[in-house]
Amino acid sequence: MEIYLLGLSIATLSTVTHYGLHFTLISDISLESNSYRVIHHTAFYFGICLSMTLILAALLSSAATVRESQCLTAMGFFCFALAFCGLIPAACWRYTHSTEVEDSMMDVYDLVYEEVRRNASSFRRHELTAIHEAFLCCGKHSPFGDMANIESKTCPSGQVRDTGQDCLQQIQDFLKKHMDFVFTLLGITIGFTIYGMILTSFLWFSIHFSSNLDRKGKYILRER
Repeated sequence: MEIYLLGLSIATLSTVTHYGLHFTLISDISLESNSYRVIHHTAFYFGICLSMTLILAALLSSAATVRESQCLTAMGFFCFALAFCGLIPAACWRYTHSTEVEDSMMDVYDLVYEEVRRNASSFRRHELTAIHEAFLCCGKHSPFGDMANIESKTCPSGQVRDTGQDCLQQIQDFLKKHMDFVFTLLGITIGFTIYGMILTSFLWFSIHFSSNLDRKGKYILRER
């Protein structure tokens, strides 16, 4: 049951991340250097594949227990092992690139902001306004002194630059909380896949030796 819930949780998180307003706004911005778009789509497909693999592993393990099938048990073990082999590189990537997701999203905001600063009539102004409204922030700290005009046109109503939150900091804080939750779920999933591999291995050997014992206890009597 826990594996089912874990698989559904990963599928839900992947869907929310992929279609959530904060993430789609940044991903849909048409910039050649939008590296976040690749991360955005890769994370979604990885999450969906992982959730399907875990649910399939749970189904196979349950069926193997009921039917005492070595074949189904081996297939369940393979699914758990496949999920484990995908989770370890994902965890290593997150550990070695701890800020890459946050940096790529902030880079996109930075590029959009600079385009609007250079050309106030740019169509990027609508994208910048949408980002400000989604993250409830207003502009960024900059050494340039011509930001007030941009922020007055793109910040949400009621947000004053002096009291509004810096968008780069707001994006970083938002993503840090989200990625901490994702990393925690990743660690829990790794633990359950190890548990699943151990359980299916034990189940396979139990069925194997049980069937051997059943065969040893059978005798055929022939008439003389």
